Amino acid sequence: MSSQDSETLDNQPTPAGDEAEPRFARIGELGRKVLHGSERLLIGAGLICVLVYVCTHIYATAMYQAGLWSFSQLKSGSATTKYEEHGRAVDFSLWTGKRVTAYKQALATHMGAPLAVLSIPRLRLDVPVFEGTDELTLNRGAGRIAGTAQPGERGNIGIAAHRDGFFRGLKDVRPGDRIELAQLRRKFVYTVDNIAVVDPGDVRVLHARPQPSLTLVTCYPFYFIGDAPQRYIVQASLANSEQASSETDVETSKLNKEKMQ
Repeated sequence: MSSQDSETLDNQPTPAGDEAEPRFARIGELGRKVLHGSERLLIGAGLICVLVYVCTHIYATAMYQAGLWSFSQLKSGSATTKYEEHGRAVDFSLWTGKRVTAYKQALATHMGAPLAVLSIPRLRLDVPVFEGTDELTLNRGAGRIAGTAQPGERGNIGIAAHRDGFFRGLKDVRPGDRIELAQLRRKFVYTVDNIAVVDPGDVRVLHARPQPSLTLVTCYPFYFIGDAPQRYIVQASLANSEQASSETDVETSKLNKEKMQ
């Protein structure tokens, strides 16, 4: 380009007044469109986050109920009977965020029906009890400690669970509280008679006691940051066992009476 052409371009008048306003108006309109688009995008992202949270909570509750429901099917022998006695949804209000996440991840693994369901009515605690105390089991519920008695056997049944999950509520347990251990068609009722804090290596708390008993174990202190240095022990003695009748048993009894008539 020649110097003359350059001078010609330099001498061109700059748009001003009415001629410049349409250009600025177009720029302003474009900015408003971008802003509105960003707002819609953020609102959409927020709604998606809320939807994911709601779906996750519903899924976790459904899987928790499924574990209790599968136990109830063994108990009732019926594919249509609902598990009403332990029908409350899992309560995360006392749980840590880490434990809630671990619990939801554990739901993806099929573990079958639990051995029993542990309940402390006053604390509104219902937890499925599985075999063993590996990390997956304790993320899903409570676990029977190897070497202790099985539910329904004489001896001392040891059951463990995480202090920042299902067993967080044990911080409020009191002597005299009722503990129920439901297994198939029988429910065992225990009464809390001892609460103690011991070192992790003190396994005497799991030894057999003079009467059939149940020992609950969790880490202590409950709100300790990191690996808790002690163990919180709740011991309960067997008060009685209750034979649980099912709808199937009732229907069978009715049919037998009709045949006799």
